[in-house]
Amino acid sequence: MKLATLNDGTRDGKLVVVSKDLTRFCPADNIAPTLQAALDNWAECEPKLRNLYTDVEHQSVPCERFHEREAHSPLPRAYQWADGSAYINHVELVRKARNAEVPESFYHDPLMYQGGSDKFLPPRADIPLGDPAWGCDMEGEIAVVTDDVPMGVTSEQAADHIKLVMLVNDVSLRGLIPGELAKGFGFFQSKPSSAFSPVAVTPDELGDAWKDSVVHLPLMVDYNGEPFGRAEAGEDATFSLAELVAHAAKTRDLGAGTIIGSGTVSNQGPEGDPGKPVADGGRGYSCIAEIRMIETIRSGEASTRFMRAGDTVRVEMKDRDGHSIFGAIEQTVVDI
Repeated sequence: MKLATLNDGTRDGKLVVVSKDLTRFCPADNIAPTLQAALDNWAECEPKLRNLYTDVEHQSVPCERFHEREAHSPLPRAYQWADGSAYINHVELVRKARNAEVPESFYHDPLMYQGGSDKFLPPRADIPLGDPAWGCDMEGEIAVVTDDVPMGVTSEQAADHIKLVMLVNDVSLRGLIPGELAKGFGFFQSKPSSAFSPVAVTPDELGDAWKDSVVHLPLMVDYNGEPFGRAEAGEDATFSLAELVAHAAKTRDLGAGTIIGSGTVSNQGPEGDPGKPVADGGRGYSCIAEIRMIETIRSGEASTRFMRAGDTVRVEMKDRDGHSIFGAIEQTVVDI
């Protein structure tokens, strides 16, 4: 099942069911006015939404043309957004850029920060940047949305609470991160609003690409119209998305509509090395910080600059037949 939220000018948008090929939609407001409302009452709403999805696929209900540019992030705002660190290769590379070691505990106790969730960007909205010196970076990730999760769940139990999967561009301001972390109190200004894919899908929609709460498909990140990252999301994941949900729920209940992110999808090279850019035959990178670190290791300084006004990023994932699953996040950096 595929769900989206149309940007109708209201804070929380309008819930719609989208066809598998992302070409048509049918309003679902007779079932739930918003996605959050559906998640609040998922046990009752989910079967009705699935029936509507079947009707949309069979074209047995009136449908309208679905345009990704008219979609908001599936949850335009959420009660909770927490981003984890499933891909330790990314953590290793980025911490090297700050001359910081990776503690051994990171390999069995995931990193996680609580991000701002009061207002997400639509997937085709511009990325506002106040100062190029802030070091604007994209981060291509996978995220899941839960129903109500009880405190203390195991990762096996947490898997059953994952109701939707989507993509995210978790924008980071690399120039602000060191100063914030030096205060010993975590991210805030360095993590502005994120954008999520036009469509969220139920895990079964991924078929055998959803295994052990990990998506086994390449995450496609294009930068200024060129392939930048093709990391395999099913490889090098130290933690599954269910393990991240369980980590978040260790000391608290998670409310319905909680979003948990994977962290930047990142692969090692074939010999355990940092890998190569796509242009050189490698899988590339899902953020600029990684390639800058590799450039620094190899030549003593980074040559790839961070994003500036006019730069574009596209984040997408396709199934094995080449069809877009979630639609595409397409954003342009603009000065403010």
